[in-house]
Formats: sequence, structure tokens, C-alpha cells
Amino acid sequence: MKYAFNIVGVSPVLHFFNHQQKSLIEAQPKGIEYLGAPTCTLDAFIETVESVPTKESWEMDEVVKTVIDFWMNNSESICYWKSRLVDAGKDNLIVTRVAEIQALQAEFDMLFSK
Repeated sequence: MKYAFNIVGVSPVLHFFNHQQKSLIEAQPKGIEYLGAPTCTLDAFIETVESVPTKESWEMDEVVKTVIDFWMNNSESICYWKSRLVDAGKDNLIVTRVAEIQALQAEFDMLFSK
């Protein structure tokens, strides 16, 4: 199975928490997780991915490899978001998304059909 990982942005902790609570109530697409980390480091990203309750079909070693590959191949983007997180202050998180490729494609298709 293939996975995608990317940085979505920076969010205040409370806003991210509220979003996560709403996604529990609403039908969030399966195969997509939005995660928040207090620092923009590889260790923090891996820790957030590993803290997600294991999805029934997710291969966690492959998910972690996807995160590492993102880190190794996107240094400019990482530096940009690290700066934005510092600018935002201490009560903010860096928000990332990890998803199965098919689930992400289905979400994009749904967004474009609206």
C-alpha cells in the first residue's frame, strides 16, 4: 500500500483540538489522519504517526518510511514551515496529514465535485 505525508500548516492548539473533535463526530474519510506536533522535527513527525491508533490495513513501517522520505526530500518546505511555527508562537502546532493514496485521491475527487 502507498502512503502520502505532507505538512498542511500551522494551527493554534485549541483550533486543531476542535477540528479533531469535529472529525470524530462527522464521517471523516477512512485512510486519512491529520496530526499535530509541537515541533517541526523528524522525531516529532514519527512520534505523531506512531501514536495514531493502528489502522486495520496500514503498514506502519511503510508509513514511517513515507515520513522519513518526505523529510529527506523536502528540506525547503520543512524550513519554511519550521519558520512559520516559530513565528506563530508557543501555543501552536505544525499540522501534518498522512493518508493512503487511494483515500487521499477520493477526498480530492469529492472536494472538486462540490
